[in-house]
Amino acid sequence: MRKINFKNYGHQKNWISGTYVDSISTKNISVVSPYYNKEIATITDSNEKDLNLAVERSKSIFPYWSKLNVRDRAEVMFQLKSILEKNMEELAYLIALDNGKTFDDAKGSILRGKEVVEFATSLPSLLNGDSSKVANGITCTLSYEPIGVVAGITPFNFPAMVPLWMIPIAITTGNCFILKPSEQTPLSALKIAEYLKEAGLPDDVFQVINGSRDIVEGISDHQDIEAVAFVGSSKIAKIVYSRSTALGKRALCLGGAKNHMIVVPDADLNSTAKGLLASSMGSAGQRCMAASVAVGVANIDPIIQQLVKEANEFKLGVDMGTIISKEAFDRITKYIDEAEKMGADILIDGRNATPPKDYENGYWLGVTILDNVSPDWPCAQEEIFGPVLSIIRTESLEQAMKIENDNTYGNAAAVFTTSGEIAKTISENASAGMIGINIGVPVPREPYSFGGWNESKYGHGDITGESGVRFWTNLKKVTARWPESEEPWKKYF
Repeated sequence: MRKINFKNYGHQKNWISGTYVDSISTKNISVVSPYYNKEIATITDSNEKDLNLAVERSKSIFPYWSKLNVRDRAEVMFQLKSILEKNMEELAYLIALDNGKTFDDAKGSILRGKEVVEFATSLPSLLNGDSSKVANGITCTLSYEPIGVVAGITPFNFPAMVPLWMIPIAITTGNCFILKPSEQTPLSALKIAEYLKEAGLPDDVFQVINGSRDIVEGISDHQDIEAVAFVGSSKIAKIVYSRSTALGKRALCLGGAKNHMIVVPDADLNSTAKGLLASSMGSAGQRCMAASVAVGVANIDPIIQQLVKEANEFKLGVDMGTIISKEAFDRITKYIDEAEKMGADILIDGRNATPPKDYENGYWLGVTILDNVSPDWPCAQEEIFGPVLSIIRTESLEQAMKIENDNTYGNAAAVFTTSGEIAKTISENASAGMIGINIGVPVPREPYSFGGWNESKYGHGDITGESGVRFWTNLKKVTARWPESEEPWKKYF
């Protein structure tokens, strides 16, 4: 296990105009490390005046930044990529201490965020637009124009990766960006601000405003913020989307999920067991791509037996980190308690897992696998956001697909099979935005975009890839006719 040493970072200020500034608000929020159940920092619970300052500073530089050559804007991304690679261990440590991930999981999340930075370096070619002759003497030109001052509201579970989904594309396309990180995990967002300054980003293009509900509402309601991206629970995603779009601003709000993995008997034994475990238990199940329901078709007992064998070898602190907070720990264990009372067979019980040495006060919950779960139980219907896998038994593929499609979310779905016909059937009929075939976490890689369906997303488009470019820009079309003389070439001779 990689040691995550305790450190108190004191009071962390907002990041405005390229430096740390004192807030107007005098309220503070305690930041607690889930490894130690101890305070590691405080942040300001910012107010409307703090947000207004960030918006005004962003507005002041937008005319310059938006007109700067896109190659110069992309150069910041080239530099940021290098800085992230150089400081990978520093940032991974902050994520682990702040969030409770294992060091390797934290590092992996940075690498996935860095992919979007790398994608942003290609925007000079993507933003060239298009030009063509549409009729005799008439041309039409398409260009991508920045929106203005935009904002991102990001969750606790990926405190560096999700900001890196938004920031690179938004600012390289010419926008000025205000980030409101989770108040539970703000340290890595502030470190990214420092990296951006080191990369050469002009002051005022990027701001970080710490805070809680007031800032979320303030961003949603602010007349001078033109677009909002949000990642969090579906309940809050719907509220942010509704408030933002009511004012005519653009909003893309990604919510929760209840992802299903359909398992058929012909699936490969070892790789399927590993895939089920990695998908449901990675990041301690605290991710919207966690597949927390396995829907078995007919007899999949050998696969479940192999799954249990693999799960018994999982080590806390090595293969899985902590739960984010005491409140989350209590909520997750309540789902397990309830399923047990309703008659679920508990194949592995993580409620009394032994914490790793030196981290006994942390929020540790082990792998939990519930078998013979009914599709209408809360553990099968609601997003638990913890290391709990519910297994539902069915007799047919049609029944399994109905269970998957009846859930209100639509982030991802997966099937484990060696049959191309079954894989094709699931991929064509599953009601989800991201489909995995023998992959439990089907996150697309750049330039393909990340985004779900149904109650997993409010708004149009996706957050990364070319769809992200479209979200952070407006399309401008210029149609031109230039009069010509009968023999225009003669003036050159």
